[in-house]
Amino acid sequence: MKICKMAGVVLCLLCVPMIQGCAGALVPGAMTGAVGAAGAVAGQERRTPGTFIDDELIEHKVASAIAEDVLLSDQTHINATSFNGIVLLTGEAPGESLRTRITEIARSIDKVRGVQNEIALLAPSTLLARAGDAVVTGKVKAALFRDKEISAGRVKVVTERGVVYLMGLLRQEEVDRATEIARRVGGVQRVVKVVDYVE
Repeated sequence: MKICKMAGVVLCLLCVPMIQGCAGALVPGAMTGAVGAAGAVAGQERRTPGTFIDDELIEHKVASAIAEDVLLSDQTHINATSFNGIVLLTGEAPGESLRTRITEIARSIDKVRGVQNEIALLAPSTLLARAGDAVVTGKVKAALFRDKEISAGRVKVVTERGVVYLMGLLRQEEVDRATEIARRVGGVQRVVKVVDYVE
């Protein structure tokens, strides 16, 4: 039974890039049809399937560890995003000791190559503020999809308090272009690059 459940989890994780690719079908000018969009995004992804699964598991493990810590789950709002083994921590914590504790949790997870802690020393944000960030993320992604000079599927976008974080395995010119596009989007306060540069 446990083996069946694990197989189901792995299958779901493998399908996520294809499901995310379907968003391309909703963007004007993008490929139509879920299959075509999924194939396009899968072709843009520079991570191996194994690394993609590792990143999903890292995010799950960090979130679970924080949820199991009563102090952290009650007093903080944290998002952990992993790309190619680099964990970006965003959100809010009311004290430096809590912020440090979260960093230690992320570093302790297997296959984490590095941690970038962008947690602000603030009270947790409101649901309204988080909804606003989700809107900004959507606008940045849509702007990337519309652009002809960059493969939007290679760029992961995270927004926290109006600050947009760009992640990915990217060439310098891709980073420059994505940064320029994100900066022009309404509601973006600042753009931070958390990328692994490739040739």
